[in-house]
Order: sequence, then structure tokens, then C-alpha cells
Amino acid sequence: MKRDYKKTATKIRELCVKTLYKSQSAHMGSNLSCADLLAVLYGGVLRVKPANPGWQGRDRFVMSKGHGCLAVYAALALKGFFPVKWLDTYYQNNGKLAGHMTSHGVPGVDASTGSLGHGLSMGCGMALAAKRDNKNYRVFVLMSDGELDEGSSWEPILFAPHHKLDNLVAIVDYNKIQSFGRIKEVLDLEPLVEKWKAFGWAVKEIDGHNVDEIEKVLKVIPFRNGKPSCVIAHTIKGSGGDTACDIFEDKLEWHYRNVDEEIYKRAIELLSKEKM
Repeated sequence: MKRDYKKTATKIRELCVKTLYKSQSAHMGSNLSCADLLAVLYGGVLRVKPANPGWQGRDRFVMSKGHGCLAVYAALALKGFFPVKWLDTYYQNNGKLAGHMTSHGVPGVDASTGSLGHGLSMGCGMALAAKRDNKNYRVFVLMSDGELDEGSSWEPILFAPHHKLDNLVAIVDYNKIQSFGRIKEVLDLEPLVEKWKAFGWAVKEIDGHNVDEIEKVLKVIPFRNGKPSCVIAHTIKGSGGDTACDIFEDKLEWHYRNVDEEIYKRAIELLSKEKM
């Protein structure tokens, strides 16, 4: 039976909206843009065991864009790693879930992140360790496009092909907006596919909101033996996915803006209705 990724992605978005409203915290756009990617990863790609989070044979996942952690927390809760109720503690004093990706005390989180440009380096270390220990787990790293402005991101992009880390997958959430502007205006990344290829990666482009396309490409890792794989996922910042919730879509202010009551109620209403 085909997994219903779209329903999971909508539930991730709904949990993000509810939690960000309750906590009065930011990064709505960054969380919503990767909901479909996470629904497929945790719904049918990552080899993990919620009942045994520390299982040595599990695939590793690094959320390099640590400010988008709430979507990962929601995916983990829906997968059964911890109670959904934990989301009520997000971004709260003494809460279980911090405002950036934190592994301490959170089942299913393999790495703490938040300082952008470091996640892929951690992923390289995990993938290299697997190779040297003759383990068959894979390492998936979800990156923002904005962090590709940083030189620290391009060091592991150079490192991974040199060490033939074909157990490593970099997924770029290419929503084309970062903190204070559009990628093209702040620091243009194009031609992005050609740059990754020139560094020695096997690269594929996808629609980051098409769950069938996401599943198809992530089921054939590695793309080429001996090469790390890169997925350039074209997404929309603040995407409502397969619903009519376009309130946050492609709007710069939803990187930092908080949700007020009126917008919250409207967003939840829209997320409960499928597009005709």
C-alpha cells in the first residue's frame, strides 16, 4: 500500500503552525518549505527504529538548517520517537525541544545544529566513519540554500567526493529566500547544479513538493557508485504544500515574523482543506 506522504506533510505543517503560534517564535517559512521532504524521508526512506533510537544500523540524518528544526521534531513525533505533546515545550524555558536542532535528550536527533554551514561537515564525518567501520548505514543532510553562501559548506562539498562517500546524500532546500533577501539578490548561487557536479557529486534536481518525485529519487541512492549524491530540491519558502494555505508562501517576512491570532486561525482553517 502506498504511503500517504501528503497527509503526513500537511500534519507536519499544521503542527508547525500551532507550535510556532503557541511559542511565539519564528522561522515559519524555513519549516514549511521542507515538510514534504521530511514526510518522505521519515515515511519511507530513512532506515530507523523509533522504539530503538540508538540502533547502530540506523541511517543518520543531519538537519543542517537548524532553525528549521520544528518540522523535524514534528516528523519525529509523528513517527513515534516521542509524544506529540512534547511540541508544547518547544522554545520554552526548561522545555524538551530547543529552538534550534538539539540532540541532547531528544530521541531520533543525531546532531545538534544551528550555526549554519556545519551540518554537511558532520555528515561527512559520519559517512566516513561508516566506510571505515564497514557499516552500511547512509547519512542524509538537509541544507538550506542560504548556508551555501558560507565557505565552510564548500569544504565538505570538496571533501566528500575525494573520499568517495557514496553513502552520503546532501539535500538542498532551494527555496531561494534567506534571512534578509532573495538568494539571487544576496549572493547568487547559480549555476548551482553545475557547481556541485564540478566538485565531483552526482546531482539530481527535483520538485521538492512533489512527494512521488522525492520518493523516486531518494530510493536510488547512490546515484553513482563512488560518488556522494546531491539532491537540489526546488521549493517554495513557507509552502502550504497540497493545501490552499498560501499565507506564508514566498514571503520574506516569514523567516522571522511571529504568527498572530488572526493569521493562525486562518492558516489552520486552510490546512484542513484540500485544494480542489
